[in-house]
Amino acid sequence: MCPRIGLDVPTILQAAAEIADVHGVDAITLASLAKKLDVRPPSLYNHIDGLHGLRKKLSIYGLEQLYSIMTQVAVGRSGDEAVRALGEAYVTFARTHPGLYEAALVGPDLRDPDVQRAGNQIVDLLLRVLGAYDLGDEAALHVVRGLRSIFHGFASLEQQGGFQLRLDRDVSLRLLIDTYLAGIRSMHGRIHEINNR
Repeated sequence: MCPRIGLDVPTILQAAAEIADVHGVDAITLASLAKKLDVRPPSLYNHIDGLHGLRKKLSIYGLEQLYSIMTQVAVGRSGDEAVRALGEAYVTFARTHPGLYEAALVGPDLRDPDVQRAGNQIVDLLLRVLGAYDLGDEAALHVVRGLRSIFHGFASLEQQGGFQLRLDRDVSLRLLIDTYLAGIRSMHGRIHEINNR
């Protein structure tokens, strides 16, 4: 069977992301995707390796989309301003694309080398931004873990309805990031200790 003209992997991933954002990751099946694309389910096999293959590609696609948005906001910024912009972009991505964000972080196998490569782009971006703080390699990796925990933790709690008080969540996010940034600046006395353990 010849692939349908106009049907390709990017089109399939965009359609899958739309299903995930509206109905959740579990709503993505080959049948629901075929229906959305107005094709027969077997046509999808010309482009993807079943549902498992689709979920892997969607995970990579989500990570690449998140990386692209974070890169855009980091351009022309440095230090605290860049870190704040990255945090806001990360949480905004999760708000705007909740299903795709979930797919990116709960892929079929986060230890898959292709998925890891996509995720490592985000880590590398954070490390480049953190170069302004002169932390040293090991300390910078610890700080990246902290930032990822803050960004993901905030986004996940928000998605799960964890912030019910009538307080501006963007203000909460900025306060959280600024508090962490203050902690980064206070690390300089401990960097030698961390790097020489």
